[in-house]
Amino acid sequence: MTQARLRIGTRGSPLALAQAHELRDRLRAAHDELREPDAIEIRIIRTTGDKVQDRPLAEIGGKGLFTKEIEEALIDRQIDAAVHSMKDVETHLPPGLEISTLLEREDPRDVLIARAGTSLASLPEGTVVGSASLRRKAQILLHRPDLPVVNLRGNVGTRLQKLTEGKIGATLLALAGLKRLGMQDRATALLSTDEMLPAPGQGAIGIEIRAEDAATRRWLAPLDHRATRIAVTAERALLATLDGSCRTPIAALAEAGGDRLSLRALIALPDGSDHHRATIEGPAAEAEALGREAGRALKAKAGPSFFARLQGA
Repeated sequence: MTQARLRIGTRGSPLALAQAHELRDRLRAAHDELREPDAIEIRIIRTTGDKVQDRPLAEIGGKGLFTKEIEEALIDRQIDAAVHSMKDVETHLPPGLEISTLLEREDPRDVLIARAGTSLASLPEGTVVGSASLRRKAQILLHRPDLPVVNLRGNVGTRLQKLTEGKIGATLLALAGLKRLGMQDRATALLSTDEMLPAPGQGAIGIEIRAEDAATRRWLAPLDHRATRIAVTAERALLATLDGSCRTPIAALAEAGGDRLSLRALIALPDGSDHHRATIEGPAAEAEALGREAGRALKAKAGPSFFARLQGA
């Protein structure tokens, strides 16, 4: 059997595979030579985040849990490209690797899925909400401090099963993930970005390659989406400035239109007892600088005492 022209590495969850298949289909559409049956191979790589499901992400290492083993396979030349949800990617990549391509972003908003109630505001008092995200937990508690939020890990199907079984009364998920799985009809309500600002990079699929790999870069080049790259660059620059990880409730959404960019960001304590917001606008060409500026603005607003409390949370 001949080796595939392009080997794609991915996690094995239904959503991760849907994202890998989306990349494969776009590559086939862009390149006639990749339409051959064995031209593209998808390799499933199990990550630490997949193996450890019984503890909160913040306890076991944060974002790199979903990318480390895939990046190691890339460095070891077992694969040529890695497919990631950009919200899971560390702001500092291993030496020699880069995000060469960002596919056009799906809707970055979150949705509420609930057994009772039609919105976050109308959930019955005391409804148990399941979420592994400190960002979601903090913003839920900003609006509804009466709601207990419990740790809920696992893929989309697992989380929805917990809801069906009545172990939780509601959960929040990314609309992008539900759409990629064809399950958007499960949503009870689409949450506005005013009530639930997304995670930096949410809804965007990033492709990581070895920086020296010019051939793979050429395959991927037609798929890079300019507006998505600009927005995600700003959001990740903000995240890097705040030294963000899964231990820190940080939300951000950049929107590029023409040659302009607007960025909204939030940092909060996990219990929702304190939060700070920043909004910045400027030239899209300066996306990274705008992200850093927004990060510095949030640091200045929050002050040292906020970050001291965050460390103790």
